[in-house]
Amino acid sequence: MKKILIINGPNLNMLGIREPAVYGSRTYKDLCQYIRDYARKLAVRVEFFQSNCEGEICTKIQKTLGKYDGIVMNPGAYAHYSYAIHDAIKSVTTPCVEVHISDIRTREEFRRTSVTAPACVEMISGKGFDSYIEGLEMLVK
Repeated sequence: MKKILIINGPNLNMLGIREPAVYGSRTYKDLCQYIRDYARKLAVRVEFFQSNCEGEICTKIQKTLGKYDGIVMNPGAYAHYSYAIHDAIKSVTTPCVEVHISDIRTREEFRRTSVTAPACVEMISGKGFDSYIEGLEMLVK
């Protein structure tokens, strides 16, 4: 059975409260349950990690070696400036798919570029919670 790590970056724990016009009204707990339910259908084990701290995310990525078959990661705002997370992804052989709930290409100018995405096998943006599902499916194939 494949094991996938779901990493969520800063402020994603505030889903349902933070900017519902952008991110919707469903909560972080709803997101985790949605992913967990879909993972069961794929016969995949998922583990969740959320942190508002860049270094904690880097450390978690580094610890994936030999423990996970892939990472689905929403780096949040770190996508736009964290070369440390980019380098952490590049330092491991664990394939990583970057996901975003909103379409970062249509948001504020500073959000339109992801510096972490080039370290990933793919970036999926703007499909709501289904961005995670597509990322999961991609890693399972």
